[in-house]
Amino acid sequence: MISLPARPISFSLALLFFSNMVTIAQTRLNFFAGPQVTTVNYVVHDENQNTEIKPGFQAGAGAKIEFENRLFFSPSVYYSLKGYKVTLNKSALPPDPSATNNNVNVHTIETAFLLQYDFNKQPSHFFIKLGPSLDFQISGHEKFNRVDGTTVSRSMKFDFSGYGRYAASAVLHAGYEMKSSIFFFVYYQQGLTNLDNADTGPTIKYRVAGVSVGKFF
Repeated sequence: MISLPARPISFSLALLFFSNMVTIAQTRLNFFAGPQVTTVNYVVHDENQNTEIKPGFQAGAGAKIEFENRLFFSPSVYYSLKGYKVTLNKSALPPDPSATNNNVNVHTIETAFLLQYDFNKQPSHFFIKLGPSLDFQISGHEKFNRVDGTTVSRSMKFDFSGYGRYAASAVLHAGYEMKSSIFFFVYYQQGLTNLDNADTGPTIKYRVAGVSVGKFF
């Protein structure tokens, strides 16, 4: 008779631990989506460049895990469309030493690890969230003009001489959960790391603000 191999003990213990944690912590899953605007803090040789905001949106899923009293762990993963417009008065590489501006769109997948505080224990209540996030730049497109009048439209280059794949930010949410399991929040996100990888390139840090609506499963 042929018998199937038993599951590894470590896997069984991990599964048991996870099941107990879900039961004890009373995890609630949710999804959310909403519009946002993005710009950047863009510095070339210690001089701030003029930037403009660009519209975008975010959509994803998260969890609310009971931690202590009215404090919760609230991780999430979501798609975020970001971008910016910048007018350059100094040469910057990237995008190009002769560029006079740049118009950028970036598709990112972002993970946030936030702590949530509920202001009371009623079914309907206000809350705040605070914590770090890490986003992965999936792909991007840039369009810029050169001083000779030519225009360049191309995919962003992610490598050691171009743009970085990862960016970290600090995130703040303020919102309201309803008894019906619907919630909404406004948020602000400040970039902490440079989007540019080039050693002598500009400093580019995201700034994002928006509003989202979601629902618990």
